Amino acid sequence: MAADPPADGRDAAADEPRADSCPPGIIINEVQLILAEKRTSLASLRTGIAVFAIPLSILGVLVATSRYYEILDVLHLFIVVMVINALLLALGAYLIVRAIVKLRREDRMIDEIKRKHSVIAEFID
Repeated sequence: MAADPPADGRDAAADEPRADSCPPGIIINEVQLILAEKRTSLASLRTGIAVFAIPLSILGVLVATSRYYEILDVLHLFIVVMVINALLLALGAYLIVRAIVKLRREDRMIDEIKRKHSVIAEFID
């Protein structure tokens, strides 16, 4: 036999808070905001890769032109260039690692929204 409804005529299931009670428009806006942050993280990743490639290009030029100079004659310049290369490598590595960490966090946030709001989960890939 079915359970009797409450005496005041309300639906007992309607009293329970649901994860899908938020309007779909707000959920979609939240996902769009996260995707905008993800695009920013991807741009940061692209910048980190470009910054990481600069020292490799500089080293390539130094190797290609090495027969035109003696390393001991330009040692002070060589040390400065190598320090700058090391700093650029560190900056590039920092940007890359930071972007990857943020991308993973943003993916987890989107997965959480998909888990909570099954109504729009099929639209989010």
